[in-house]
Amino acid sequence: MVEGVKILLELFFLTTLFSIPLGILVALVRVSKNKIARNITGIYIWIMRGSPLLLQMMFLYYALPTFNENLVFDAMPVAIIAFTINYAAYYAEIFRSGLQSIDKGQFEAAKVLGFDKFTMYRRIILPQVIKRVLPPVSNELITLVKDTSLVSILAMNDLLRMATAATNRDGSLIHFLYVAIIYLAMTAVLTKVMAFVEKKYSYYN
Repeated sequence: MVEGVKILLELFFLTTLFSIPLGILVALVRVSKNKIARNITGIYIWIMRGSPLLLQMMFLYYALPTFNENLVFDAMPVAIIAFTINYAAYYAEIFRSGLQSIDKGQFEAAKVLGFDKFTMYRRIILPQVIKRVLPPVSNELITLVKDTSLVSILAMNDLLRMATAATNRDGSLIHFLYVAIIYLAMTAVLTKVMAFVEKKYSYYN
């Protein structure tokens, strides 16, 4: 169980670390004036959100090596890559809606004040976007905690796989109860943390 918790936490933190910045980048491309780039990112989001995460992991882990024997990776890197590109697509749509909710006057005012695009987004636009997208981002983070159980398909010793092995060994379902308690505890802590962050950003309320 301890090993399973370590895998859960590692996958959660690394996915969050990589997927949110990637999602922001894709969102910025989605609202850009470059039609080709918008279409490419649109196809990427459609594929990632339209196909199951489990299938994406299986493709990277089992199917890619059949095309090229050099494309063989360990289970954890495959899981991190699959989770990152999948969740980045969801974050991209969340941040895109957040960006488009910002009044155009904010952009015009920043240009009048002489801000370059990088400074405008960093100092003016993104702080407002983050404040608005915190609730849906919080939901995605909680979903991510639960989705980590999917890595059992890659023969990783996650919580669910270890509980299944223990159940087969002992003939008792009590191990699944332990897993449920661990997941509930983690989502409860995450909910409290995100509620605190949302409260910190509700400075106009």
